[in-house]
Amino acid sequence: MPSGQPLPLLWLLSDARNDARLEDALARLPRGSGFVFRHYHLDPAARRGRFDALVKRAREGGHVVILSGEGPQAQEWSADGIYGPVDRIGPTTGLLRLATAHNEDELQAANAAHVDGVFLSPVFATRSHRDAEPLGADGFRTLARRSAAPVIALGGMSAARARELDWPRWGAIDGLA
Repeated sequence: MPSGQPLPLLWLLSDARNDARLEDALARLPRGSGFVFRHYHLDPAARRGRFDALVKRAREGGHVVILSGEGPQAQEWSADGIYGPVDRIGPTTGLLRLATAHNEDELQAANAAHVDGVFLSPVFATRSHRDAEPLGADGFRTLARRSAAPVIALGGMSAARARELDWPRWGAIDGLA
């Protein structure tokens, strides 16, 4: 998926806690969804091996594959893009650049970097950010309106929560696996 194309509406993010269910979750996603491979818990060789196994399943479903990492690594691994804080993803040619943001300052940094999309979180309470104060629906919408790029709601999300939030573009770890 070249930069500038519409981002998928639904995103599955990988994590140690959903690893055993990822193949099934990828198979159940609607065609053309997004998949963000994180797997920070693995050593580099095991992480690459797990990526290769999962990217095969993701490509079978026509999904966009994003790597949490550095631009050169994402290009080497044939990912469609990179994911992470703005200062880590940097300027990368030919890849989608999806930034994470948790507050106004991080969102403004994403705007300044002209990223292709922003994962804004945590919308609701989540195990991934146990100590973080959730944005809540109103706080999320307030920040999302300030984004120059499409916003992907993240944090405690599920299909029911996406309907409650009335936001079309969302992602989850547990809520989709």
